[in-house]
Amino acid sequence: MSGDGFPDGSGVEPAARFEAERGRLRAIAQRMLGSTGEAEDAVQEAWLRLVRTDAAEIDNLPGWLTTVVSRICLDLLRARAARREEPAGEALPEAVSEGTDPEREAVLVDSVGRALLVVLDRLGPAERVAFVLHDGFAVPFEQIAPIVGRTPVAAKKLASRARQRVRGTAALPPEPLAGHRRVVEAFLAAARGGDLAELLAVLAPDVVRRADPAALPPGRALVARGARTVAGETTVFGRRARYGAVALVDGLPGILIAPDGRLRLVLRMAVADGRVAGYEVVADPGRLAALELAVLEPAVLEPAVLGSGVLGSAVLPR
Repeated sequence: MSGDGFPDGSGVEPAARFEAERGRLRAIAQRMLGSTGEAEDAVQEAWLRLVRTDAAEIDNLPGWLTTVVSRICLDLLRARAARREEPAGEALPEAVSEGTDPEREAVLVDSVGRALLVVLDRLGPAERVAFVLHDGFAVPFEQIAPIVGRTPVAAKKLASRARQRVRGTAALPPEPLAGHRRVVEAFLAAARGGDLAELLAVLAPDVVRRADPAALPPGRALVARGARTVAGETTVFGRRARYGAVALVDGLPGILIAPDGRLRLVLRMAVADGRVAGYEVVADPGRLAALELAVLEPAVLEPAVLGSGVLGSAVLPR
């Protein structure tokens, strides 16, 4: 024990030591909460708790701060689940961009990934915490266990169950799945750019678009037929396509519309002969909740490639 009250004898003030950890703590909280604002609040609360704690009693500050931030996030996730705040599909598609902070949106999506944010939001609170800590930040299960109130074996099972849900199960073999995905990605790119010619190129001549009533303005037909009609509608949809991400929807590539990572719409895509044969816009909350959603890039979730994965990495002292 050093004379300055810090076990490592560094002589560094608590504020400086905390600031050195802030970026990592923020990254952990963002992935757990899916919100930059809530993540900042969680990190600030961890600082306040550190101020109220005798630093001499903390042997491993990074580990202590990780535990504190994770428990704060777990409490917030449990409270959110109990309140059932912001149910999927609640906002009408015409209003999805309202109230969105573009800068925070970019930070959140760049650091985590839009599809992954949606899928993480479907995990139970303890599953999400265990998965993020282990698969995203290489925290051993011995450290995760007391955070989620489980044994290390049970914590490992939580993360494993979450990992399977994030990966999902494809309904097609790899090669046809990749072809299906390319068509869906081409459709989304054309919709984002409002490019009528590109849309016509990717849509089958007899394409059919169906939609839940909540997905359309009043008076709009629930079914549209023909490439030119559907393409014309889709150029208007392009305003919302910037919030889109390709993901696995019931085992097939589809599109999630999720401003700030909050699911609002799902496009279930049918592909045939290298073109979009049809798509359905799902907006009803009950139907959205029943869809099986997963990330289309399972390789980035492997611990061996954490450094290049969408979760990022930050190895903690063991």
